[in-house]
Parts: sequence; C-alpha cells; structure tokens
Amino acid sequence: MRAPARVSRRKTLLWPRPIVKGGGIVPVAARAVRSPEPQDVETAWITVRGALTPTPVVPSPLASGALLKLEIFQPTGSFKVRGALAALAGLPAQVKAVTASAGNHGLAMAYAASQTAADVTVVVAETASPAKVAKIKSYPVTLVQHGRYFDDAEQHALSLPGRYVSAYNDPHVIAGQATIGKELDDQVIGPLTVVVPVGGGGLVGGLSLWARERGDVRIVGVESSVSRAVSTAVATGRITEVEVGDSIADGIIGNIEAGCVTPGLIGAGSVALTAVTDAEIHAALRWLFTEHGLVAEGSGACGVAAVLAGKVEISGRLVVVLSGRNITAGTFAKALTHD
Repeated sequence: MRAPARVSRRKTLLWPRPIVKGGGIVPVAARAVRSPEPQDVETAWITVRGALTPTPVVPSPLASGALLKLEIFQPTGSFKVRGALAALAGLPAQVKAVTASAGNHGLAMAYAASQTAADVTVVVAETASPAKVAKIKSYPVTLVQHGRYFDDAEQHALSLPGRYVSAYNDPHVIAGQATIGKELDDQVIGPLTVVVPVGGGGLVGGLSLWARERGDVRIVGVESSVSRAVSTAVATGRITEVEVGDSIADGIIGNIEAGCVTPGLIGAGSVALTAVTDAEIHAALRWLFTEHGLVAEGSGACGVAAVLAGKVEISGRLVVVLSGRNITAGTFAKALTHD
C-alpha cells in the first residue's frame, strides 16, 4: 500500500527500494545490520555519560507517583543525540559517517560531529525545512541536498562512501538510546512502567534490551495510529509495508527498512505496543503546557497521550519519556487550540 502523497515524501517506503527492470520489480537485498547486545549498551553508556548531563525526572499528576523523563532538555532538543554520540564513538578511525535526515537524527549527528571531530555527511532533501537545514549547517558537517523527497536523499546517502548511520536500524544508535534506562537506574527505584514513542523502534528496542537486563521494568511503546509499521512487523514476524497517514507526530511517521533489527528486539522483550490519534496527541500537548509549562513536539508527547487516553496498563511506578521538543511555534499554537 502506498502512503498519502504528502507523507510519501518522507520515509514511507521500505528501504532499499525495489528496482524497476524490464517492466518488473526486482527486490533489493536488505542491508546486513547486527543486532545490539548488552555489552553495546555498556559501551554506549561510557560515551554518553561522559558527554551529556543526565536529563531530569520530574513528578507529574499524570498518575499516582508518575514521573516525566525530560529528554526535551538535551542540547539538540531530542533523545536522538544519545544514539548519534554512541554511533560516532563506535566508528573506526578514518571512516566517514553518512546519514540521511533533516530532523532530530540529522541534527543529533551534526551536534555529535562537533563534539567528536568525526567526519560526518548529512544528506537532506532539497525540500527540507530551511530552519532545520540552517541548524545542521551551523555544525562542522558536510551537508548535501539531494532530491525532492526524503527517500531520494536516503538513497543518495546510501550510495556515498562511508558507514551509513540509520536513525533507528543501527546497533550503536540503538545502544545509545538505551542509555536513558541507565540513567533511570540511578534516578528511580523499580518496578517501573516506562512509556516511549515508537517510530522506527530504535528507542523502544534499546530500552527493551536494558529492561531485560534489569528485570523489573515493563516497556510500553506508543505509535501514531496512522503509522504502525513496527507493531505490524512484531505481530506478523516480518517487515511489511503499511499504509501511512499524516500526523502532527511527524517524527515517528513512516515505514521501516527491510531487515530492520528493532522488531526482533521488541518481540523478544517485555514490551507492549499501543497507538494514539492526533486528537489524543493534541490533548497531551495542551496538558503538558497547562500542567507543567512544557513544550513538546507531537511525537515527544505520544507517551503522555497514551496515558491520558487510558491505553497504558501501569505496574509499579510510571515513567513517561518526553522524547523531543522540536516543534515550530505555529504548529504548537495550532495544537493548543485544536479541538
């Protein structure tokens, strides 16, 4: 199934894309990606704790004893910086890093390059947000604008020399995201229910790896109701292209790469998956602003949306990760007044 026209400009098709040859479709082999192991998380933790200040947890009236983990306070406004730092730390000497993104991952890779002096190329579409492009340009990276849509940019990035660093399908990136859990080890006594957004599954996959080692944590992943590629893969045991719609949670919209390792991580862990609508996300953005004075992006508020909508079964203490804040003023203002 094809996504609606506007959303198909993002990563709405399986990657690698099929090659049209002689009127037929020839599937392209999936990239070989290693699944992360617990030792990868320990290695990433050494990198991340040396580079970033732990984000705070704050009490919330969301539920009895509930806490919000404020990844919105990261230097790039998103948890993605964890995975980017871990990925560049694991990069062999003299190897370039290449990625495709004009969103939180691209900004995270650019920031990480400024902290590590790594050679990083970020590929974005020619139609990418000028504001996001300007932010990426402010860091010491090679910025390439190619193609009209995201999948054009990603295809070009994969053709460039160097190691491709996926926003979600990369063992070092996934391990880096798991360091949220390592911080929670020092911040919160269990048992816990930890709620996070799900796009490609890098965050929930990493935390599921951490939760298996800890033993008293249950993870709940929250997708947008119009983009359920990960839950479909977990349920069916295979990655299948799904229909994708438009959403304010644009950071978690789209299909996932063929051969992606995150569904296997999620399926093997103590993870429940649910989904929220845009109306529920709007309500969560309003609630966060009213109750806490906090600004989050649509995808960042999905965990709160799921709890407010009664879609999360809580055992132990509730921790909801606010994953990002990068939303335009106009979009946020509309969300606050949206019915």
